[in-house]
Amino acid sequence: MNPLSYIHPDNPQPRLINQAVEIVRSGGVLIYPTDSGYAIGCRVGEKNAMEQIYRIRKIDSKHNFTLMCRDLSELATYAYVDNSAYRLIKNNTPGSYTFILKATKEVPRRLMNEKRKTIGLRVPSNPIALALLETLGEPMISCSLILPDHEDMLSSPEEIYDLLGKQVDLVIHGGFLGEKPTTVIDLTEDSPVIIRYGIGDTAPFE
Repeated sequence: MNPLSYIHPDNPQPRLINQAVEIVRSGGVLIYPTDSGYAIGCRVGEKNAMEQIYRIRKIDSKHNFTLMCRDLSELATYAYVDNSAYRLIKNNTPGSYTFILKATKEVPRRLMNEKRKTIGLRVPSNPIALALLETLGEPMISCSLILPDHEDMLSSPEEIYDLLGKQVDLVIHGGFLGEKPTTVIDLTEDSPVIIRYGIGDTAPFE
């Protein structure tokens, strides 16, 4: 079995964060906590790691991944954003939102919505997720940890480890996390469009 790493949910240990980041940099797949539950992710551009995620989730290449970012410093690299959209994102991140944005040419084709040429972007508020992204120094691609024979996201890290410990390179234990779906906001047009109501407050976008 690959390791189960116990990382403090409020004060992540730098040594353990560094170990996790080295796994990501070497092309590994990890399961980690976010503010919306456990996610599975890897480094952008790691084709083999993405295919590993496809196999675990039993999804195809048309599935929309999310770009997880530490802050808005990478925004201009991966998405086209006007001033009003930028202000909305800045005022509501980190937080439990997924923003749908027009993708730039820097986004690998397999990551964007093929028809609309869009990308989902998040800046999570979970301390472990933020520490991973800050130490990595670049975005990760992620999707929610919903297995094909499960209706809901997996919430228990012990259960996750028992089911997937042999299929991923690392499982981070960040405590029990119930399913908390993000609020999805489409910012590709002049006015925001709420695609999904989740735990993020929709008032700023209405």
